Parts: sequence; structure tokens; C-alpha cells
Amino acid sequence: MPSRKQQIHTGGCLCGSVRFEAAGAPQRPHTCSCEMCRRHTGAPTVAWVEFPATAVRWTGPAGAPALWRSSPASQRAFCATCGSSIGAVDDAPVVALLLGAFDKPGRKALAPTGHSFVSRRPKWWRVCTGDAAD
Repeated sequence: MPSRKQQIHTGGCLCGSVRFEAAGAPQRPHTCSCEMCRRHTGAPTVAWVEFPATAVRWTGPAGAPALWRSSPASQRAFCATCGSSIGAVDDAPVVALLLGAFDKPGRKALAPTGHSFVSRRPKWWRVCTGDAAD
């Protein structure tokens, strides 16, 4: 259970069936342009933040998201009702949540600080991290 001082980050899928609460400070906020992330979301780059699995609680009426094994170490998470991508549940045990699924994705604590697979991004796509200007 999170302490009163820990920030709670909430979010969920498009239809609201899968909801989550993630407690504490996000780990490794980053963007990624790898093929797996692009295909999982349909976007040229995705933004992720990771939390220890013990810090994430599934609160919506559907409970935990549906999972699909995408690699030997991870499963992609999505809503079985509306199909929204939620993130990934790693065997580590880490839950990586997509920034687009958060209720308040603009929180400073969620801002990406790095980018993975820069060479895989479309050359016309500009990737900014941190406090970069729009």
C-alpha cells in the first residue's frame, strides 16, 4: 500500500474497463522507436514509464489487462474490450505503462529523459525528451 506521501498516477484504456494506479516515482521514463513498440501502438515513437509491479494496481471493472507474449521477457498489455494499448508487463517484474494511457500524462515526473532505438525512428520524426521546447 502506498504511503500518503507517495504520488499516485492514474490512467486507463479508452472505454474505462482497464484502469490503473501506479504509486511512487516512475522509473526510466523514455521514448522508444523499436519495431515492437511501433507495432504495439501504431505510433512512430511511444513514451513509457516503468514502475515495480508491486506499485501498480489494476482498478477498473475488467481488472488486469489482457496480455500477449511479445518476447521471452515481456508481455504487451491491452484492453480486451476496446483494444487500447496500456503498456507491457515484464517478467522482471516491472510494469511499463504508456504515457498516453495516463490521466495526467503532462506531469513532470513522467517526462521522458531518454530515447531508445533512435535509428529506427522515421527520419522526419523529431524526438524531444525532458524540457525541450515544442
